[in-house]
Amino acid sequence: MSITVILVYVSIASGFLPLMAALYNYNQLDPILKLVALFCLVSAFFDLLEMILSWLQVHNNYPLLHLYDLLTILFFTAIYYQAFYESIFKKIALILGAAGLIAIICNAILMERIWTYPSISNTILSILLIILSLTYFYQLLTRQEFVHIDKQGLFWVNTGVLFYFSINIFLFMLYNKISENVRNDFYMIQSVTNIIANLLYSVGLLCKPQKTTSSLY
Repeated sequence: MSITVILVYVSIASGFLPLMAALYNYNQLDPILKLVALFCLVSAFFDLLEMILSWLQVHNNYPLLHLYDLLTILFFTAIYYQAFYESIFKKIALILGAAGLIAIICNAILMERIWTYPSISNTILSILLIILSLTYFYQLLTRQEFVHIDKQGLFWVNTGVLFYFSINIFLFMLYNKISENVRNDFYMIQSVTNIIANLLYSVGLLCKPQKTTSSLY
């Protein structure tokens, strides 16, 4: 068994870590983190379904990837809309989410189509989530209350989002333009970053609610 295949299986298995963390800490999760946990459940389901289809020798699972991109945009638009405090940031989340949703649907119908790897859709999704995650970090750093950001569950989730999509955006952009052998090598990067992202989500889902105090400055 090649290192690429091993990493794929480890990556799929790592998707259950956030679910176990969410179950363990469920009573302490706020509504936003419960939504994150639900997204992790959907993500783990899609990973398992892709693995089962691979075992059944169904080689083209790209329609699932198009659907997954749609669900990812819906989930994270809702997550960041609730996480942002200022109305301008909420509006940005809604506008970007709606624009990304339309672009992904158009790509699936008119451009790459559902039977082709959604390179454009994944790239759009990456750009959208990089912008939203950076905006969330800006919000954390400019808050008027004193908080231990490393104890905020959404801080770790947001870090996982930024880490995963900022690294893999180039893989998504180039996927349909590179050879099969190079794709396998590139997807080792995706597997490793997915494992790390799932670890970060797990840390976030294990965090306890933190009280805030007014800043003296």
